[in-house]
Amino acid sequence: MSRELVNRIAATLPGAEWSEPFGPGHDTWKVGGKIFACVGSQGGGVSLKCPDVETAQMLIEAGVGVKAPYFHRSWIHLPFEGMQEAELRHRLGVAYDTIRAGLTKKAQAALPPRSD
Repeated sequence: MSRELVNRIAATLPGAEWSEPFGPGHDTWKVGGKIFACVGSQGGGVSLKCPDVETAQMLIEAGVGVKAPYFHRSWIHLPFEGMQEAELRHRLGVAYDTIRAGLTKKAQAALPPRSD
């Protein structure tokens, strides 16, 4: 898995936008102006928003990832090494859906529909 694959998958999500708010080399993906995924300058994995702290903790305890550095406890960092593409697609989709669902109804209505 790689930064490029994260970017390819995230770019397919309706209304997802790429930016570098933390400086060059930090690929950040947003929906409705809110971050759902970030690949840092080191590029060893992706930090993703989880639906809640409990889900993040469960994934950490299961060995899927570690606490995402610099982010809230509801974020997890998934290393690229050993990750399957299907798992990456799923986790990016969950992160995107979590952030999208938290947007105002007006912001949600302005986004293209989500299809799988």
